[in-house]
Amino acid sequence: MLIELKKVFENEGTTLPLSALIDLSDVEQRGQKLFVTPVSVQGEFKNRLGVVTLSAEARFTYRAPCDRCAEVVEREYSVPIEHGLVTELNNEDNDDFLVVENMKLDVDELVRSDVLLSLPTKFLCKSDCKGLCSKCGANLNLGECSCAKEVDPRLSALLELMDD
Repeated sequence: MLIELKKVFENEGTTLPLSALIDLSDVEQRGQKLFVTPVSVQGEFKNRLGVVTLSAEARFTYRAPCDRCAEVVEREYSVPIEHGLVTELNNEDNDDFLVVENMKLDVDELVRSDVLLSLPTKFLCKSDCKGLCSKCGANLNLGECSCAKEVDPRLSALLELMDD
């Protein structure tokens, strides 16, 4: 969605509401679609004292397999989106502001970038997930598996103490 921001840039004190649904259904990881629902974005563009800012919140449902036990989990996320907007930069190496060319902003691309960068690099079903047995592949969150526990021979004396 391309948004025309000319009125906001040219009129101090102006606000422009932002309400959008952004489809990220094409985003996949390990062959699985990650976004259950479109990303809902609510916020506003505001020109305060000649500085234009975008303040918004992106909400979505994220589905992914746990990185330890492979159980598929859905979780609600809310991502704040905050950007200072300018039409040009004097210093080309400035990362504090987003340049809006021709006073038009592609909100879909901006939200897509912010949302994807906010996703966890390690996704767990719960913080104390026990994962899978390395021998039989049983989900250890559901209970112990029946595999014989191997002990390093150097530690076998300690195991005998535990049996007593």
